[in-house]
Amino acid sequence: MTGSTEPSTTPSACCDAGADPAPAAPRLWTVDEHLADVLAAVGPLPAIELQLLDAQGCRLDEDVIADGDLPPFDNSSMDGYAVRIADTEGATDTYPSVLSVVGDIAAGADELPRVGPGQAARIMTGAPLPPGARAVAPVEWTDGGTGTGVAAAAMTAPVPDEEVRVLRPVAEGAHIRRRGSDVTAGTRVLEAGTRLGPAQLGLLAAIGRPTVKVRPRPRVVVLSTGSELVQPGEPVGPGQIADSNSFTLTAAAQEAGAIAYRVGAVPDEAERLRAVLEDQLGRADLIVTSGGVSVGAYDVVKEVFESYGGVDFRRLRMQPGKPQGFGRIGGAAGVPLLALPGNPVSAYISFELFVRPVIRTMLGAAQVHRPVVRALCPAALRSPAGRRQFLRGRYSAADGTVEPVGGAGSHLVGALARANCLITVPEDTTALPAGSAVDVVLLDS
Repeated sequence: MTGSTEPSTTPSACCDAGADPAPAAPRLWTVDEHLADVLAAVGPLPAIELQLLDAQGCRLDEDVIADGDLPPFDNSSMDGYAVRIADTEGATDTYPSVLSVVGDIAAGADELPRVGPGQAARIMTGAPLPPGARAVAPVEWTDGGTGTGVAAAAMTAPVPDEEVRVLRPVAEGAHIRRRGSDVTAGTRVLEAGTRLGPAQLGLLAAIGRPTVKVRPRPRVVVLSTGSELVQPGEPVGPGQIADSNSFTLTAAAQEAGAIAYRVGAVPDEAERLRAVLEDQLGRADLIVTSGGVSVGAYDVVKEVFESYGGVDFRRLRMQPGKPQGFGRIGGAAGVPLLALPGNPVSAYISFELFVRPVIRTMLGAAQVHRPVVRALCPAALRSPAGRRQFLRGRYSAADGTVEPVGGAGSHLVGALARANCLITVPEDTTALPAGSAVDVVLLDS
């Protein structure tokens, strides 16, 4: 009877013979399941040969073996005079060793005078050691050829008889950079997987390598979606907000090692979004979007991405960041896509958990995840049942503690900017008393 509060004893229509069963509830993925699914679909980018400066930030795909010694010859580490040891024994300011200067040796010199008994050769830093010489007397240990017998700060033109006074003894091998003292021919100087920074590129140049085989930095295209978004500096009208996600995610991609291209905000128009994607596919190894992945009348992102096929939208057992999208645009060999939520904190945390490991995997990095440490939290924590919560925090390595920063809201970008870590509360935990030990994901290491 209509309006009766008594339970009906008549089988419902969905249970009638032949009736369609009720649709199953959408699957809720765990964070670990989603991450594993994402990482299983990507790998290191194919290795390529690059010029040295183009390889900065990339990782080596090969061991580098030195073809020759470094330095390639014995050379002076000081401006001074190349001398024999016996000729300087017992030298003092009062009784200097007076030596004949037989020539000048500049860096790059190929014709070298021989230094015999009672002789010396003026030599510049980096210049090859001449035959007969066994050490270099720094110019500060001599009169610099002035004939005054006083230690000089710099070498001058020789006196008429071309003599130099050495004012103290010089030890065997003093102020000489020996051939192969830095690198010996045939040794491995850099291992595969090494990230190439300024020092590594300098070493490659020093051993004569003009190019190197590397895993290239992935090219990541970042775009935000939403008709409410305006660019920083533009007037913000009613219902509008500044587009911060594209800046946050582009910077995060660069920090992770990628070459990032910020496209900016795309309005909620299917054809406009499709045109932007088509324009960007040619330069992308990975596409990252924010916004339009939740259930909503104006969420055109799913409509456009699903039209390509191979893109799955799912819900995760996490807070913030429950809605996520992942797949490829253009079939199995297409460009990987990670579609993140639009709320700023949700987008950033989703990037750290899922996008950053993808970028690091494409780079061929040995460590793709942020470090995780245990810390004591002086504050009591609460978390929704069945979701892994990621709270922003400030971690102190000095005392091993972590303090929550701001609340749990996914819009709190001010608190996010003060955080240096994420506090993790497991899915099966709804409350933690003050002083509990928690897992902390470090964001600044």
